[in-house]
Amino acid sequence: MEIYKDLSNPASKEFEQLLNSKLSKTQIEEGKIIEGKINKITDKFVFLFVEGLKSEPVLDINELRNMGLEDKIKIGKTISVLLEKIEDKNGEVLVSANKAQKIKGWDKLVEAYEKNEPIMGKITSKCKGGCIVEHIDTGSLMFLPGSQISDKPLKDISHLMNEPQKFALIKLDRVRGNACVSRREIISSFKKEDKAKIIEKYKVGDIIKNAEVKGYSTFGCFFNVNGELDVLVHLQEISYSRVNHPDEVFNIGEKHDLKVISVDKEKLQVGCSVKQLSPDPFEHIQNYELNKVYKVKVVKIMDFGAFCELEPGLTTLLHTSELSWNKKNTSIKKMFKVNDVIDCVITEIDKEKRRVAISHRLTLENPFKIFEKKFPVGTIVDGEVVNKNEYSLFVKVADIDVDTFLHCNDLTYSNNGEQELVKYKKGDKIKVKVLEIKVSDQKIRVGYKQTQTDPFDWFKDKKIRQTITVKIISTDAKGLIVRPEGCEIDFPIKKSNIAINSADTRTSRFTGGERIDCAIADLDIEKRKVTLSIKLLEEIEKKEALEKYGAEGSGKNLPFSSLSEDLKKKEKK
Repeated sequence: MEIYKDLSNPASKEFEQLLNSKLSKTQIEEGKIIEGKINKITDKFVFLFVEGLKSEPVLDINELRNMGLEDKIKIGKTISVLLEKIEDKNGEVLVSANKAQKIKGWDKLVEAYEKNEPIMGKITSKCKGGCIVEHIDTGSLMFLPGSQISDKPLKDISHLMNEPQKFALIKLDRVRGNACVSRREIISSFKKEDKAKIIEKYKVGDIIKNAEVKGYSTFGCFFNVNGELDVLVHLQEISYSRVNHPDEVFNIGEKHDLKVISVDKEKLQVGCSVKQLSPDPFEHIQNYELNKVYKVKVVKIMDFGAFCELEPGLTTLLHTSELSWNKKNTSIKKMFKVNDVIDCVITEIDKEKRRVAISHRLTLENPFKIFEKKFPVGTIVDGEVVNKNEYSLFVKVADIDVDTFLHCNDLTYSNNGEQELVKYKKGDKIKVKVLEIKVSDQKIRVGYKQTQTDPFDWFKDKKIRQTITVKIISTDAKGLIVRPEGCEIDFPIKKSNIAINSADTRTSRFTGGERIDCAIADLDIEKRKVTLSIKLLEEIEKKEALEKYGAEGSGKNLPFSSLSEDLKKKEKK
């Protein structure tokens, strides 16, 4: 080793240079892409020679064929592979040609993205929200959003599947390894120069004839001009009247004249207006008066009402609630059709909000006022059940087109109004009494029981603390249900009102059917309320006995008052 002590001589330097060059060629690291030369091929595997590795890496021959590298499966050919492990638990070298191709492909995508260059790819399949695009050069998979497939809506993209075409890289996530591409951007770039030439034709103030309605948006309507340009009419430029959505005014395929109000040569956009082609009708809104009848023309029918014109350009909404006096869910489609001319009353003019409200029902005679004049409160009339629900009947009276309301509590004086309601059905004739009329609220309340004799009148000649005889109908844990003799109404006696002594308040003392006396504890004829009490009767009788026969402690001072106690003491002695 003496010859290596002096490293300055030419022989030592030459040896050092050879050694360094040899080590640099054989430097191997896991996770790097390396080149391997094919030195052996079998039916299933390809064996590579990589300088610096102690054993030969092995590749599955099917992996290479699936990657389209079948022409490289020849001895002496070089293949790029990713070195995953220099030595696994079995002492073998693990490499992957597929992963090496993807890494190289990602590097190419990064380079294209940084240089803003298009790439070649083909749409291989559909997925949620778009399609999957395969990079032709490397086989890398990328995402194509549905909005980036074309510059116009496509119902069918079968003609684009598996066709090599250009795509623009619009997003690259280096951390997750995701790429997003756009076909629309490539198409638009070709059209951009042509579109710029088209837009140069237009200037503010131009009138565009017969532009066709192409589509809607929440912010406006799109028109196609001569098949070469799409322009936008903003929601506020559709009409002088309030418009919530373009479909309230336009239909797809219709043609309208437009006025150019803006030209943006940078964004290549043209803004247009429909309403500016006509004078502002609100400039002479003072010609119209509130609460006056005018002829209006129905121009569009919606589920919630109809849009009507007072004059060309001045559109107002006739809401369904203003169609009829008594039918809240009236179908406007059954009453009117487009181009009908109808009478309406202007109910509101708001110049700030540029809104005019109209009503059709105000041109008709109010049936509730007719009813009030013909059948004032207290009138008994014949009616017919036209509808019912779980708690009431709706009764039509005479030939007036109004449904009156009859609550189940007004069917009977007893407490079982819901049971009484079951007996009635549509078409039944019924005599009712008008109880209440509210013209402003469009409500009329009637009752059936008010046409009958009130069984509560039995108490008219009765007074508080009066004794009456009742029959026990039933008993429960809360008390008794009794019916006064000669009366048709049942009343409760609470458990606390059964007796003075708490031991006698138990309801099990009674079996039902007994006739007993009780007193009227409370009575209100107007409110039809009465309280019965056996306890009160006992208190009244006790008081009368004390007043008649002496004080409650009488006899305690007599000589024999303690006789029983003295006899008990004597027995004990």
